[in-house]
Amino acid sequence: MKTLVILSHPNLAASVANKTVIEELKKSSQDITIRHLEELYQGYTIDVAAEQAALLAADTIIFQFPFYWYSSPPALKNWIDRVFDYNFAYGPEGDKIKGKNLIISTTLGGPQEAYLPLGYNHFRVGELLRPFEQTAYLTGLNYIEPIFTHRCVFSPEANNKAEVEDRARNHAARVLEQLAKLA
Repeated sequence: MKTLVILSHPNLAASVANKTVIEELKKSSQDITIRHLEELYQGYTIDVAAEQAALLAADTIIFQFPFYWYSSPPALKNWIDRVFDYNFAYGPEGDKIKGKNLIISTTLGGPQEAYLPLGYNHFRVGELLRPFEQTAYLTGLNYIEPIFTHRCVFSPEANNKAEVEDRARNHAARVLEQLAKLA
């Protein structure tokens, strides 16, 4: 099974959680290709043909990103807007990615209790990820249960780096476990 990871992180070098997740995925023996959008593209210009070709070659697509303002970083949203084109991903002839798996893999800074109806953010993470779920339904992708991990932002005042790295390694293990189940 071929897996395509669409990574969106505007400053991966400074990341603790997402950088660790990606490092762990790279160590895997599974067939995983990682495309870091901010590294590949400056600004909002995207090589749509190359990205669509990468999608066509994959069985499973993973969107890997830090949760930004209840969504993804802007590069991923732009990528979806450009690459999931009419008559490619949807529309009368838009069945090119139909039947492939989609996994949302995201890291969150806040604690789990912040993502409850009475919590700081008022909504559960799954509810906030509904636009991705609907995108999967529209394009015929198999929406796999999202994988997300709380308390993944490193701040010397709030937590220690080793704890965030441990959470991120556990997160990556859950992603790899899910890929093994899908294979």
